[in-house]
Amino acid sequence: MARGGTRDTDNPVEQKPLVAIALRLLTALLLAIMFALVKLASTRGVNVVESLFYRQCGSALAATAYVAVGPGFASLRSKRVWAHVGRMALGVAAMGTNFLAFILLPLAEATTIGFSVPIFAVVLAALVLGEPTGKWRWSAVAAGFVGVLIIVQPGSGSVPLLGASVALGAALLTASVTIVIRRLGATERAATTVFWFAVSSLVPLGLMMLWFAGSHNARSWLIVMAMAVAGGFAQLTLTGALRLAPVALVMPMDYTSLLWAVLLGLWIFGEVPTPWIWVGAPIIIVSGLVIVWREHRLHRRAALAAEAAVPT
Repeated sequence: MARGGTRDTDNPVEQKPLVAIALRLLTALLLAIMFALVKLASTRGVNVVESLFYRQCGSALAATAYVAVGPGFASLRSKRVWAHVGRMALGVAAMGTNFLAFILLPLAEATTIGFSVPIFAVVLAALVLGEPTGKWRWSAVAAGFVGVLIIVQPGSGSVPLLGASVALGAALLTASVTIVIRRLGATERAATTVFWFAVSSLVPLGLMMLWFAGSHNARSWLIVMAMAVAGGFAQLTLTGALRLAPVALVMPMDYTSLLWAVLLGLWIFGEVPTPWIWVGAPIIIVSGLVIVWREHRLHRRAALAAEAAVPT
């Protein structure tokens, strides 16, 4: 990727699908570790604001390193300052509710409900962006919500209703972030968006730390530092995976995070997933894969139509 203000598409990166898949698998592991450490830190008195602030410190360092060795700091110039501010505010809210969901719910349940992000993204894309949505994607959306209901079992008490509500809110906010990023992606590099989100979020979070920062013992600080490192490296591996292969190829690797969530929840917290998770999770996962597959097909069809329209 060239330095300066040129777009990534001017100097396309060589595609390496196997490396991209490996990076995305590593991302799933790192994010599972990060969320587990957020939950563990909360049991030792570290609140959500503190976790958010230190996590973003790690992301800011990772993003700075990535820009320094990649496109260069000149690439960070942007004329869409307020769009980045809006993305930051929405991103902080999404991350905060995600952290809270993992604190309130067992790791496996919180992870599985988080898989509904593509489902909400389809609904928002249709309502906000006016994107045409056919029967395939609407069917996947309906099936995905059925999967969520199977896991949550409203009224049964098997999954805390407050935690499930927060997790669904987090999924909706995260899906909203994907819509905003899609709009920013029309003019901004991925590295530019990631950098300004990580760095600018430290401003409101830093101000909030004046009220929420607390003192902790050495072990708690080690947990917080490990959480920030895991989140920072996850940012790098995620960005690298998206540069080396199409989203449709690497995104299914995200679902391996359920395996890590089950293992980490059992090991650290003694959490045993509810039996219904093994019924609902496959439905949500399949619906998400259908959505990714369908979007890939539509984008590919549009690209072929654009190539055919170019005069030779």
